[in-house]
Amino acid sequence: MYELTLSLGRALRQALDDRADASGRRTEEVVLEAVRRYPDEEGAAVRTHAERLALSHADLLRRPGE
Repeated sequence: MYELTLSLGRALRQALDDRADASGRRTEEVVLEAVRRYPDEEGAAVRTHAERLALSHADLLRRPGE
């Protein structure tokens, strides 16, 4: 397990504390859940964007002579 220290602004820390309080969890649990979800969600967004680019530039992406 790795430990990471983050500097959060007051507003973000308060929002995380509020979210944790509302869900009956510790702030650290809320943050860890968000960090765990990030790679999947960001990866999906990047894939969607790449697919749109590929479709809109399909003519350019074809091999010469096809």
